[in-house]
Formats: sequence, C-alpha cells, structure tokens
Amino acid sequence: MDLAGGSNWAGALAPAAAAFALTLGVPAPAAGQVFLTQQEALELAFPPPMSVERRTAFFSEEDLGRADELAGPSADVEQGVITYYVGTLEDRVQGVAYFDAHRVRTLPEAIMIVVGLDGKVDRVEILKFAEPRDYLASAAWLRQFEGRGLDADVALGRGIARMTGATLTSSAVTSAVRRVLALHEL
Repeated sequence: MDLAGGSNWAGALAPAAAAFALTLGVPAPAAGQVFLTQQEALELAFPPPMSVERRTAFFSEEDLGRADELAGPSADVEQGVITYYVGTLEDRVQGVAYFDAHRVRTLPEAIMIVVGLDGKVDRVEILKFAEPRDYLASAAWLRQFEGRGLDADVALGRGIARMTGATLTSSAVTSAVRRVLALHEL
C-alpha cells in the first residue's frame, strides 16, 4: 500500500464514514449506541502533536482476490476502494487507521483498527454498536488483537477467545480485523 501523499482530513471524516459504510452495504450510523466519533477515535490513535492524513487506496479485482484469500473464508473482502488514515509525526509514519462497518447479527457495528509500522494491530476501538449492550465487546476482549499480525492465530478459538453469549460479535470483530490486516498487507 502506498503511504505517500494524501490530503488533510479535517471536515471530511463524517462523509467518508457514511460512504464507507454504504459501500459495505451497512447503513450509516443512525440508531444504536455511539461511543466515539471518527474524529475522536483518530485523536485516540494519533494524539497531538501527530497529524492525520486521509488517503484512498484503489484495489483491482486481482488485489481483492488476493486480500480475500489472505483474510480467510469468514472475512469477505469485497470493497475495491478503501479510505484509510495515516498518522505521522515529523513527517514519519506512525501507523494507519482503518474504519470497518459491518453487521453483527441484524444491526450495524463500526470499529477502528489501527495497524502499526510492523503490520500488527496497535488497537481496536468500537465507535458504534447497535445490537443489545449485552453483546458488546469489552475493552479487555479487544486488547487480544494488539500486537497480532495476519496469521492463523487471529481466529476464534485459537489466539482469540470467544465471548460467551456474544459469538456473533466476536466473529464480526475478528473478521473485520482479518479483513483490514489483509488489505493493509496489499
């Protein structure tokens, strides 16, 4: 993925999030619990004095096939245009944030996945969750992804524990992390 170039992200976050959600076939956030705005999540990932640039990657059908293969069978990669956010400090890349909107059971969830320079997950944050609160992933559960790259252990029942009573949530988040890591690798 080309990390050079880009543009200022101020003022463009909300439309980008809505467009990304719609391209995934998930309604833009409307109902449900909103925990963080996209801007708040980016500020957590890349606090001042870091700057954030919004960038777009365009994937060919061949790229999508490769990403789908890397992500695995439960993490379908179908989106050919991906918006991502690069955090920099003194013109040096510090990490890349991706936003993934998907359905958990019947309602949407939006998460941010930050990937470090080593290609491993730095953090996962829940921005919006419309399912019942009982099915929400805890911060402790989300920390399981930190320091993990795209390998066989980023799977439920392997390196990632299932959440009792919230199997669909744990599956949706794990699939999103695998999808993002696959796209990031390209």
